Amino acid sequence: MDISLETHQSYINRPVTELPTPSLVLRKSVLEQNSQKLLQDVEELGLTFRPHVKTLKSIEVTRMMLGNGKHRNIVASTLCEIRGALTLAKEGILDECLYGVPIYPSALPHLSTLSETVKVILMIDNEQHIDVLENYARETGKTAPWSVFIKVDVGSHRAGLESSSPALSSLVQRAEASSAAQVYGFYCHAGHSYGCRTPEETAAILLNELHGVLNASSHLKYDLGRKVVVSIGSTPTAHVVRELEGLLPHGLVVELHAGNYPANDLQQVCTGLVHESQQAVRVLAEVCSVYPERNEALLNAGTVALSKETSDLPGYGRVTDKPEWSVVRMAQEHGILGTTSGEKVAEKFRVGQKVMLDCQHACITAAQHHVYYVVDDEDVVRETWVPWKGW
Repeated sequence: MDISLETHQSYINRPVTELPTPSLVLRKSVLEQNSQKLLQDVEELGLTFRPHVKTLKSIEVTRMMLGNGKHRNIVASTLCEIRGALTLAKEGILDECLYGVPIYPSALPHLSTLSETVKVILMIDNEQHIDVLENYARETGKTAPWSVFIKVDVGSHRAGLESSSPALSSLVQRAEASSAAQVYGFYCHAGHSYGCRTPEETAAILLNELHGVLNASSHLKYDLGRKVVVSIGSTPTAHVVRELEGLLPHGLVVELHAGNYPANDLQQVCTGLVHESQQAVRVLAEVCSVYPERNEALLNAGTVALSKETSDLPGYGRVTDKPEWSVVRMAQEHGILGTTSGEKVAEKFRVGQKVMLDCQHACITAAQHHVYYVVDDEDVVRETWVPWKGW
């Protein structure tokens, strides 16, 4: 067991520099500001909201994203995330969870058990998924249909069907005819929006998301009284969601989903939509050695503390108060600090010095750590949160 699970509360009310290294540090005020901004946007636009709990997998952050019950649905990428969120369902502030991976047979027994506590929505994008649901119904005697989102590919090419694909119309018809499934709506995720570098580029992808799910919904024959949800979003497109003002369709429920936005990271900064000050996640590391002859320093934070994600900004992590320095190479447990600025390492770093690093991709970095150390604006630890781990 990670020693932090035994000792983390002993660091409450102590300065962040006293933490063991490497540690994941969260600035609570930034988390709250980032979360509140998106909650305000969706409220003023009249959208429903389904936060994705994949980034900071904890009760505390999920509660914050839901506005403490103002919104009552989430999307999860793992069964572990759904299990972790059940506490909120038992409190009465969470009603529904979408399992955001196209369904596969071994997950169904677990999801069936979870559905006894919270409504579970499934994701499908292939007629074989209907076979899976029908087979499960025959084997278990389950008579109630599963509510399903049909995944629409709007350019990420990770999962889903393009709205122009003949296979989409066939899937809709198959799902509607099946006693094991009921179409809840259409869902897309614009993961490729992370490559945008201007608000205008991101807004174009947001509108493409909306058109994609609206076109997909045209394959569904539904009565005026039937609720059909079209779900769009990613963190970059969520940042420009106000571009939808005046464009929302009548007769459909338009839902926004996003996950990274409370945390943000260097990848989000590169989109041009996020300021460096809106990054809530940092990693505290320690200098293990200094090498003046090659102008580098060794840190005790490598791949398993940071991840090997990159962006337009150099390195795998950047020193928060010395942005000219970044982690330029990594091994499993070690990172090499370097710079192209001409500054001398011996003048900037010494053995035992603790440094804060901004991370490239908060979702992956956070998944490496067993405890989140939550600090105030003076970098004093005020809380510790234990995330959900595993799948």
